[in-house]
Amino acid sequence: MVTTRLDPIDRKILSELQADGRMTNVELAKRVGISAPPCLRRVRALEEAGLIHGYHADVNSRELGFEVQVFAMVGLESQAEAELSAFEEKCRGWPLVRECHMLNGEVDFILKCVSPDLSTFQSFLTGELLTTPNVASVKTSLVIRGAKDEPGVPFEVLEERLAREA
Repeated sequence: MVTTRLDPIDRKILSELQADGRMTNVELAKRVGISAPPCLRRVRALEEAGLIHGYHADVNSRELGFEVQVFAMVGLESQAEAELSAFEEKCRGWPLVRECHMLNGEVDFILKCVSPDLSTFQSFLTGELLTTPNVASVKTSLVIRGAKDEPGVPFEVLEERLAREA
């Protein structure tokens, strides 16, 4: 398990950066209780290990004019690996698709889409998604409102589990 190679300071660094990726290295070092140079070395090591994928601004899509959010459940005709990979590659090229997850069960993929309006989403749905090779079915659900949108992982749960194992 990856957490076994992370010490408490590494986990605290990840937790702090997940909460605020814009803080300075000096502030981060202060929060985790070490000096700035080793803190920076640890952050670089976490980045190189692939535990930190990047730093992003959490933008307000509605305030930017993207009023519509839709989840699309996609069923494919074939689940051969080449077909799954081809669909995933297609999704990466669609700007309205913000997330794409392969699932098990009766739905093969769930897509999180944002759009400025329903007609733009409808055009994407009928002109691109439904006409994609191997797509057998699409069911959509329009988001009325979001109750929670928390990125990352719950570090408090990880720390509780590690404390029980110690």
